[in-house]
Amino acid sequence: MSVDADESEATFAAGLQLFDAGQYLAAHELFEELWEASEGGDADFFKGLVQAAIALHHLAAGNLEGAAKLHGGQRRFLAPFLPHHRGIDLVRFLGEMQRALAPALDRAGAAAPPAPRPRLVFPA
Repeated sequence: MSVDADESEATFAAGLQLFDAGQYLAAHELFEELWEASEGGDADFFKGLVQAAIALHHLAAGNLEGAAKLHGGQRRFLAPFLPHHRGIDLVRFLGEMQRALAPALDRAGAAAPPAPRPRLVFPA
């Protein structure tokens, strides 16, 4: 699948918006499209975003095991791009993901207070 640069940037921007709105399954679809169209380094970056989106989708659906399984993958794929990549503060984002996924990682479930929803885009 070949995507031109303008289309890629539009897809990326739309994926960021969907993710930040909590529409993780839809964001996953766009990030997956970018991942499949990428070659080289950015492929792993997009794969990390795919896994982050699906981890949060699983968490929202109460699938703690599924969320926990994807946690390590999204961290592993995004870590090489620290501290920033494509305008995203990955240090902040990975910290927010860690807090949001704490119920799945600790297996505390509903007993833990919900963490704020992770964001990919932060106000300047």
